[in-house]
Amino acid sequence: MKLSSEVTDNHLKGIAWMLATMFWFIALDTVAKYLIQDYPVAQVVWGRFFFHFIFVIILMGSALPALVKSQSYLVQGLRSFFMFVTTVLFFVGVEFLPLTTASTIMFLSPIIVTILCIPMLGEKVGLRRWIGIALGFLGALVVIRPSGSGFHFSMLVLLAAACTNALYQIFTRKLGQVDQPMTSLFYTGVVGVMVTTLVIPFYWQPVVMFDWLLFVFTGIAGGIGHLCLIRALRCAPASVVAPFSYSSLLWATLFGFTLFGDLPDIWTVSGAALIMTSGLYIFHREQIRKNRNE
Repeated sequence: MKLSSEVTDNHLKGIAWMLATMFWFIALDTVAKYLIQDYPVAQVVWGRFFFHFIFVIILMGSALPALVKSQSYLVQGLRSFFMFVTTVLFFVGVEFLPLTTASTIMFLSPIIVTILCIPMLGEKVGLRRWIGIALGFLGALVVIRPSGSGFHFSMLVLLAAACTNALYQIFTRKLGQVDQPMTSLFYTGVVGVMVTTLVIPFYWQPVVMFDWLLFVFTGIAGGIGHLCLIRALRCAPASVVAPFSYSSLLWATLFGFTLFGDLPDIWTVSGAALIMTSGLYIFHREQIRKNRNE
């Protein structure tokens, strides 16, 4: 009985950490959307990665020299590159769309991961998971409405962000077998810092004092979000905590309405329901396949 109680407690902690993860990530997106109204996207992206990098260096302290050693610098570089591209695309898209719509389209990432795992990881996808994939993309069509009055080009930008985010997740999976989580956390912002530091002089606008605090917040929020995710996966299996990643839609709706007066329309809600159902079903089928192989 004691062992069962301990497992339950860890699962609850894992769920709590995942809920915290989504809070910090959506808080980051919300502040970024606010800053983009007054500053170039390139400058906001720079702040997100630069202060993330500083935050991680301070966090690692004396352990930094050991933690920066990777077993695969190439894969770390590719992972960091796709994180950078995803951030740029997402910030461009969220400038014109409500947070809930942007978050809903990003829900496609796990579904795209399932497709990309076929050529990149050599996994097999059965008929049932293909049906789940089709359902997810049907949900995306409901949200995007390519021929409807609610369509905006930013929806396609966010769809591209979901694809690059899927590639980021795949490279994260690969590194999970060879590098420590803190090592990957360090390299998450490396490409972003390098690229934006080179181009930021061409886009820089003077920053007022309060907005400096917001720029710093974007980097810290991203770092804390990744730390919470690491904690969540240490406390409980992915099968337990992953479904709670959809809580981001609740945070996006709350922050979007409070700060920008945005509420999701019936199309976004319906599409989100389809995409979430698809994601949960695909994840369920993956767990069944994993259990059979063990």
